[in-house]
Amino acid sequence: MKFVLFSLIMNLPHPLTGEKLTDQQKFRNVLRQAELAEKLGFDGFGVGERHGPPFLSAAPPVILASIAARTERIRLLTTVTVLSVLDPVRVAEDYATLDHLSGGRLDIIIGKGNDPRHYPLFGLRPEEQWDSLAERYELLRRLWSEEEVTWEGRYRPSLENAAVWPKPLQRPIRIWHGSASSEISTELAAKYGEPLFSSNAAHEQGKYKALIDHYRDRLAFHGHDPTRALVGAGTGGLYIADTKEAAIERYRPYYNTFSNTEAARHNRSPFVDAEDYAARSSGLIGSPDSVIEKILDYHRAFGNQVLGISVDGLTESEQEEQMARFAEEVAPVLRRELPNSLWT
Repeated sequence: MKFVLFSLIMNLPHPLTGEKLTDQQKFRNVLRQAELAEKLGFDGFGVGERHGPPFLSAAPPVILASIAARTERIRLLTTVTVLSVLDPVRVAEDYATLDHLSGGRLDIIIGKGNDPRHYPLFGLRPEEQWDSLAERYELLRRLWSEEEVTWEGRYRPSLENAAVWPKPLQRPIRIWHGSASSEISTELAAKYGEPLFSSNAAHEQGKYKALIDHYRDRLAFHGHDPTRALVGAGTGGLYIADTKEAAIERYRPYYNTFSNTEAARHNRSPFVDAEDYAARSSGLIGSPDSVIEKILDYHRAFGNQVLGISVDGLTESEQEEQMARFAEEVAPVLRRELPNSLWT
């Protein structure tokens, strides 16, 4: 299995001290996270896209370009690129440039986004989000694969013999489809025979398993081999301690803070407290052995080859501690038991 560290660059006051990093300090924190992730042997680092507080991740290509300059090996991902509201021409140019600057280390995950605040910012009605995503994605694919594009649609001005440069270094950049709540996402991924990345963060396993099963069924319908499906899955929080009880107790203040954010209320997560969250969610809250068993349980349900984790919200010293414990006590076991050749 491959492991990717994800960040939405969520900048909240510390739940115990009330202290909060400045925006500049938080950006520096994320850059250090990415450098440490590479040193610890993580396979990738992903930056999400949100357009409102407490998230500072409005410009993923800029942040990932800075990370690319500080690293040499680690894959760079977008988690997700909110293509439903973006101009595909700008996306094609930005990410092709980033692919060159990183030496061909870029994967992107596209989606409609999980924060309704971006629709009024970019002039899109919420009911248009799925049609907009499908149309913009078709155009993005063409801009990267064709020398000149003539195109007409609903969500941006028409193009006539448009040559968009540069083309990516990788031919092609791997594009994943982010999936959180609807079979429309899994259908789009299956139509093109492209990989799926399940958010897998806000609800119980069964909800996400149903979407992944639908994806595999629709791959077969569209003439693709479902046994070769490439699937990634996110997780909730990460907190490893020597015992499960100690991990829950140390994570409790963070859980209480996260569960009271506007983003958490929008997701309508069913968990009632830290114990319930550790037991029923994908959150990796426990001892090394219990974290390994939970990841294996989700793998049996999803068949995923990639796992995304996050240390957002923890203090910087705890971020480093948790990343190190995961890299040293959890990842080696899972790499032995669940090997795959992605990104090699």
